[in-house]
Amino acid sequence: MSGPGFFVLPDLPAAAGIRRPWADAQVHAHASGRPWLVGRWRRAEVAVGTAGPVRLAVIGHSPVTAARLGELAARVSALPDVDRVAAALTGSFHLVATVDGAVRIQGTAAGLRRVFHCRVDGVPVAADRADLLESSVDEEVLAARVACGLQLPPPLNEQPLYTKVSAVPPGDCLLWTDGRAQVKPWWRPPAARESLARGAEGVRTALAEAVHSGPGSADLSGGMDSTSLCFLAARENPELLTFRWAEAEAGNDDAEFAARSIAALDRAEHVIVPQHDLPAVFADPDRLVDADEPYAFTRSAARIRFSAEAVAARGSELHLAGHGGDELFSPLPGYLHQLLRRRPITALSHVRAHAALRRWPLFGTMAGLLRPGAIAGWWRQQAEHLSDPVSSARRPVLGWGVAPLRAQPWITGDGLDLARKALHRTANEAQPLGRDPGEHQAMLVLRSAAAQYRLTAGLYAEAGVQLRLPFFDDRVVEAVLRVRRHEHADPGRYKPLLAEAMRGIVPDVVLGRATKGEFGADIREGLRRNQTAILRLFEDSALAARGLLDLDRLRAAVLAPQRDYRVVAALEPLIGCEMWLRAADRPAPRRLDALAP
Repeated sequence: MSGPGFFVLPDLPAAAGIRRPWADAQVHAHASGRPWLVGRWRRAEVAVGTAGPVRLAVIGHSPVTAARLGELAARVSALPDVDRVAAALTGSFHLVATVDGAVRIQGTAAGLRRVFHCRVDGVPVAADRADLLESSVDEEVLAARVACGLQLPPPLNEQPLYTKVSAVPPGDCLLWTDGRAQVKPWWRPPAARESLARGAEGVRTALAEAVHSGPGSADLSGGMDSTSLCFLAARENPELLTFRWAEAEAGNDDAEFAARSIAALDRAEHVIVPQHDLPAVFADPDRLVDADEPYAFTRSAARIRFSAEAVAARGSELHLAGHGGDELFSPLPGYLHQLLRRRPITALSHVRAHAALRRWPLFGTMAGLLRPGAIAGWWRQQAEHLSDPVSSARRPVLGWGVAPLRAQPWITGDGLDLARKALHRTANEAQPLGRDPGEHQAMLVLRSAAAQYRLTAGLYAEAGVQLRLPFFDDRVVEAVLRVRRHEHADPGRYKPLLAEAMRGIVPDVVLGRATKGEFGADIREGLRRNQTAILRLFEDSALAARGLLDLDRLRAAVLAPQRDYRVVAALEPLIGCEMWLRAADRPAPRRLDALAP
């Protein structure tokens, strides 16, 4: 997901002259003998199978062996046949194929593994990281991130921040035939037709296969997501190492539920790190996370590094985490659009329940359901109202985004103009991610989360640990999306689909939990302790040097009393943008050089 990276080269004479960026690069060749895959990876992370002129490579995490890939390669006679290979494999990986000189490259459906491409001296080149291909900054995309932060949804938050690099959308593949590049779909969300009961069986099977690799360690926060993975992993590895941070928030009941799970996992080794041993939230804000794109979870980066080093010191090389579970098992209310048309009585019951729990205005909710609008109109509306004040009114999330896009107060006038251009450009290009607003929202939140968790994996990789995030695996995502959304979006239950899938595996007391941990105390204390370091970071700001950041407004926002977490939530991705831009601006040669003379 994040790390040294790899390139894919076409089967062309000119491609053989691409200079390799690493002296110790590993190379796999086309049937012609020309270089095909060039990269740096662990031996266990790559499997290559061959059959005549066909080569198949799986790069990432999958139980498939080279011998099995060879068998699958024998059934491939043209690039479209690779669809069957992709559907047959489990795990999280890039799949790369070369068939008689034609090439296909794809990542994962939810975007945890990405594909980027460009041309180098006329030769098409692809990579798993955008920063390996180009170094010229796209200021419009950067301005949109500075203005909107984590609010920014796909496809704009998935756009490379480099001017000459294109991104392959998750679920699409890149094809090279005769030196020509095409992007075509290979995956689309399955229809949501299964009942909760039947769907739970499919989710249980998919998750069991996803953790089949015998991880050495796993997060055990006390929440349903990580706890489910721990109990699944412990069926194969009862001596599993579990890891958790103690909470600072007195009202956080994660510890109570984690304790019950620890008692049931009596053969596992359990590590609980007290608060006073953890780095503070926002510690080391001036430390770069990744040069590929800005990291938005900067407040926790030091703690994530600490965790990775802790499990590595205890011998773990593979760590499980439950990131993605919230996005996968807590559908947004966009599902009400289709439900209203197909089962109006059920839909009205759900609307009333949601309105009572979340204090939605009933008239505004029904108006939004009856007139969802078009996705292009949504993006244009965000551009037009980008500088409007943030509304405090409660409103349901029924449209094409998770929240209205509103610019942060520290963006400059020039930055705001650039951000608006990026939004208008997106309006002309954006397509729904699903067949209806509910399916679109399901993919939108998954892809938004995946865009950042692929960088989190790099923090573990620094410590020599592979991070596994099974909730983003294609087969797991498919199993969840097959379930009728209104059945696992029951407003009266907490994650009912995951609870039913784990029935008999995870203690019932955990599956019946209806609360979520609160970490406000950690955030308040971390910001207080590191406020000076954060302000010092921006004294020599690369963003300000480009005319995107008003330092006086930023300082005023950070020093003002924090009535809620809005400033903190916006400050995290801003720090990520600042550190990323500093790395992009360094006078270093491009990682991928031009053709050798």
